[in-house]
Amino acid sequence: MSEPTGGAVPGPDGKPRCPWGLSTEDYVAYHDEEWGRPVHGDDALFERLSLEAFQSGLSWITILRRREGFRAAFSGFKIADVAAFTDTDRERLLADTGIIRNRAKIDATLGNARVLVDWSPGELDKLIWSFAPDAATRPAPKVLGDVAAITDESKALSKELKKRGLRFVGPTTAYALMQACGLVNDHLADCVSRARTDTKV
Repeated sequence: MSEPTGGAVPGPDGKPRCPWGLSTEDYVAYHDEEWGRPVHGDDALFERLSLEAFQSGLSWITILRRREGFRAAFSGFKIADVAAFTDTDRERLLADTGIIRNRAKIDATLGNARVLVDWSPGELDKLIWSFAPDAATRPAPKVLGDVAAITDESKALSKELKKRGLRFVGPTTAYALMQACGLVNDHLADCVSRARTDTKV
């Protein structure tokens, strides 16, 4: 996201942050208020999983700047609603300039919703969070170079999601989900946001 070995750097308010969190104005609020904070709820996690899949091969800022467009296009990522999308909806999505018009990723999102709609309430939440590692076994990264892209837990989560019929859920995507949704705390040791995200909910 920035210099691979960079440590925390002071922001406009003088407080240290992860370097990527200061790379664009859009990132500041996302870094400070969202990234690494616990996310629960099947629909909320479906949204994050879908957006991480769309991010594959792109920068996260590309997705972040289109997030409201994605939410509008995908009915707020309500699993039941997306699962009911028709071929007409699919064509609408493929023509929607407010999102990333990638056919494979759109089809995967629709297909994933159709799988998840048959799960029990809370099942996706429970499954994803069951792969959260023990925070005590993870030292705080001091520089960006200390932050992994894939872990044993993300490999296992990816394998389980694929086994259950989900697509575009490789280990890198799974780990990005774990970082964004607070299963792991990858804010740098000196980052002002680290203490805010240390406790899982």
